[in-house]
Amino acid sequence: MASRRRLVALALGADLATVVFPAVSVEGRRVAAAVWLPVLDLVLPIWMTARALALVWAGASLWPFAAVAVPALAVWAWSFMIRMPGRSHAGPLPPLTVEEAAMRGDLETHVRALAGTIGERHYARPQALARAVAYLQGALARLGYEVSVQPFTAGGQTFHNLEVVIPGGNRADEIVVVGGHYDTVEGSPGADDNGSGSAAVVVLAGLLAHDRPARTVRCVLFANEEPPFFESGGMGSQVYAAQAARRGDRIVAMFALETIGFYADGSGTQQYPFPLGPFYPDRGDFIGFVGNLQSAALVRRSVRVFRETTAFPSEGVAAPAWIPGISLSDHASFWLHGWRAIMISDTAPFRYPYYHSELDTPDKLDYTRLARVVAGVARVVRDVAGVGQ
Repeated sequence: MASRRRLVALALGADLATVVFPAVSVEGRRVAAAVWLPVLDLVLPIWMTARALALVWAGASLWPFAAVAVPALAVWAWSFMIRMPGRSHAGPLPPLTVEEAAMRGDLETHVRALAGTIGERHYARPQALARAVAYLQGALARLGYEVSVQPFTAGGQTFHNLEVVIPGGNRADEIVVVGGHYDTVEGSPGADDNGSGSAAVVVLAGLLAHDRPARTVRCVLFANEEPPFFESGGMGSQVYAAQAARRGDRIVAMFALETIGFYADGSGTQQYPFPLGPFYPDRGDFIGFVGNLQSAALVRRSVRVFRETTAFPSEGVAAPAWIPGISLSDHASFWLHGWRAIMISDTAPFRYPYYHSELDTPDKLDYTRLARVVAGVARVVRDVAGVGQ
């Protein structure tokens, strides 16, 4: 039997586990690490915490309790919140496929239309917002969709969410939502935030148009993610989620595409909110998958599929919503109704130097990497939606 020290080491990372102790034997049969590591993730923190409580119960001082409980909490946080399945891509990126090259052109076209031709689009510029709605509605219609334009009122004005649907098969009552907001903050043309996410929703709708998923897929473009409507009843995604809840919709997963077009290779180009920094790379060259604790399984599944199918750096976290940045987009609107939802992002203010500024322009984005990311996200959505099942 392995020592406790080795077991603790194994719980700290799949790569280390594979090298040090890749499998265990149960009654003479080999059991892969992929099977028993999740069990170890659960058992170790419980054992360490129980040991700490036993020390206190026996009359020991609080120092032994802290000495055991704090490492137990750290092990749990690492194994449940931070350690993700698979391995992030490292090294040179392969050439774009023919399909990805076409996606690159479409993504750039949409971003330049939204952030270049139209520019700022928000409640204080209703004509620009209407132009954005018309542009996105037309782009989706050209893909062969019947676009549902869903008006709602906030602050005495009328705004619109846009939705297209890929019908499901034998699990059609289960719904996967892919969404992104198309509005901007005042003073910013919003190329990355969130022209990149809006463009990605349109391109993903095109990729999924002829799929036959088991679950129903809805591609949605939201109004009013930015202030003054952020985290309010006038936020487009809150309106959408509330309407879905009233209908009794069974939303099993939601993906919010939020600010996904900027990447930097230099050391020190990536920042993090406390206390995540020590656990992640300092280069801003990856795409992030972010969820709350309830959405941990969706985060881990998404990262696993992305890493198995896509040669692009990736990181994931499932953390308490009070950590800054965890709830910073439309996915949080779905948490309000108990649904699992995650944000896919380049981490926005923690990387992008032009965030929420007049310099957030189309020339700042890396459309080649954006295309790779969107292709990978399409594979994740297809997996969750049950394409081919």
